[in-house]
Amino acid sequence: MRIAMWSGPRNLSTAMMYSFANRRDFTALDEPFYAAYLARTGADHPMRDTILSAHETDPERVAALCEKDGAPHLYMKHMPHHMLADFPMGWAETCVNIHLIRHPARVIASYHEKRQSPTLEDIGYLQQTALFDRIGGIVIDATDIRAAPERMLRKLCDAIGLPFDPAMLHWPSGPKDVDGIWASHWYGAVHASTGFARAEGDLPTLPPSLEPILAAAESHFERLFARRLSP
Repeated sequence: MRIAMWSGPRNLSTAMMYSFANRRDFTALDEPFYAAYLARTGADHPMRDTILSAHETDPERVAALCEKDGAPHLYMKHMPHHMLADFPMGWAETCVNIHLIRHPARVIASYHEKRQSPTLEDIGYLQQTALFDRIGGIVIDATDIRAAPERMLRKLCDAIGLPFDPAMLHWPSGPKDVDGIWASHWYGAVHASTGFARAEGDLPTLPPSLEPILAAAESHFERLFARRLSP
């Protein structure tokens, strides 16, 4: 099995990667198209030069890597906005495609703490709904997972025909071998964790400057939310 887990940033995506990577039957790839995306777009992201030096920037070579089997299974953490129009996507047609979503107010607030003034492009909602329309797949909500990790992971495993493994609920703290080089900037909180964080509270209040991004993202989130695995 090759799982392509699609999500925007600040979306429980690293915790989900650690969950699957903690199984004995999975290996994992962390945002394999990130360096190729940075190289092609020239986007000014934290650690840009380090990322370009440490990771593959040729999208064709990255696609070939995504077509390989794991041990025996492969989990891939992907971001839809990394997949530029001319990047190869044939490899995804034989994957189990899963779309991880989170309310955009939570995503924007979290992203804003790490990188000021995010744009709609940065958080990936438009690209994710377009990708879902193209390849389909299963939708799961990060808030549902945090509220009931075992129940939702069991439901997800049932939906994709994979036996649930209790190892998915906990992992060692600290950096992981599967981390991309950017982990030192983005993964501080999840490196301190040994499992999924507790249930989320009320939605955060965003600065007025970020409210237009929230308004633009909400309809895309709601489309996918309506298709999610029920709690």
